[in-house]
Amino acid sequence: MADPDEHPTDLPECPSVQGEGLLPAELRAWMVMLAATGAVERRLHAVVKERLDVSHDEFLVLCLLAEQPGGVRMTRIAELLSRPKTRLTYQIACLQHAGLVTRRSVCGDKRGVEVDLTDKARRLLEEASGQLAETVARELTRFMGPAQCEAMRALMPDVAEEQPAE
Repeated sequence: MADPDEHPTDLPECPSVQGEGLLPAELRAWMVMLAATGAVERRLHAVVKERLDVSHDEFLVLCLLAEQPGGVRMTRIAELLSRPKTRLTYQIACLQHAGLVTRRSVCGDKRGVEVDLTDKARRLLEEASGQLAETVARELTRFMGPAQCEAMRALMPDVAEEQPAE
């Protein structure tokens, strides 16, 4: 397994970045995105555990709820995060036990359950969001080349202009 502290310039360039293989540009771009998001996720695991004391999967649930004021149905969360409903039920129970989410029945639907963030979760996310955003930006710029960083800046303006020196 590769050393996560190794700078990408110390490693051979990813073949999919070179554009000399059989894959069309869309598939090359997809492979670069997968690799970069994998690097971000590996770094986020530790930061999320330290700052929020939840698992990475639980963090994804919190992020989804943070963007949906008023709550989200459990079936929709499972769909958006591609999670089995039974696994999501366990994660929601853990988050509820930690005081980070609430569950309530959906009016008019006996089986429907809606989940929402608590004020505690909103406060924790707000306090941790700066460090989490820095982690994302730093890992993307560590992994992606200049052309990919330029494209990413259209989505995330805070992605650094230059590759960090390490």
